[in-house]
Amino acid sequence: MDVWYASYGSNIMEKRFMAYIHGGIVQGSEQLERGCHDKTAPKKSGRIDIKYPLYFSKEGSKWGKGGVAFIGTEQSETENTIGRMYLITEEQFRDVVSQENNGMEVQIDLIEVEKNGFVDIHNGWYNRVVFLGKQNGSPIFTFTSSYSLNSVLFTKPSSAYLSVIAKGLMELGLTWEEAVDYFLNKKGIQGSFSKVSLGDYLIY
Repeated sequence: MDVWYASYGSNIMEKRFMAYIHGGIVQGSEQLERGCHDKTAPKKSGRIDIKYPLYFSKEGSKWGKGGVAFIGTEQSETENTIGRMYLITEEQFRDVVSQENNGMEVQIDLIEVEKNGFVDIHNGWYNRVVFLGKQNGSPIFTFTSSYSLNSVLFTKPSSAYLSVIAKGLMELGLTWEEAVDYFLNKKGIQGSFSKVSLGDYLIY
């Protein structure tokens, strides 16, 4: 069965996501990705608006020092997260989840995720798989942390990491200025930058 993987972090940029499919390394990242067992390209991709708040947390990743992207565990009526979804196979989705969790072996019952809305699969950073609905008959899934926002320490993302997300947003049709505006009020960024300083922080 095909599923939609909804990304909201660096995987919004197609070249970065394809490293998870084909293997390889992306500029700005310090890690060589192994790729999926099935290296077939996604059948389709497109923008998705995710009704969960985007935030940045943790410290230190394949992108160097700084936080990485997560979405909250509760839906929001006021905050929208822009994502990009890719139509891939179930096996590829599991391989992507594994790679996002440093190669950890993962067991995911996607029928259970769809039935319950989410399932926590382990104790790693991206341990919650979330069902976001369906498009053209195929279920949409993403993953995040199971920690609620009131228990999270927000941290500023690295310039390299945030710049990759910005470039992905531009692939979806946003201007550079719109991408900067999008980031300004996100937890982990909010209060640390002015619009001008955030624009200077990013690598165009």
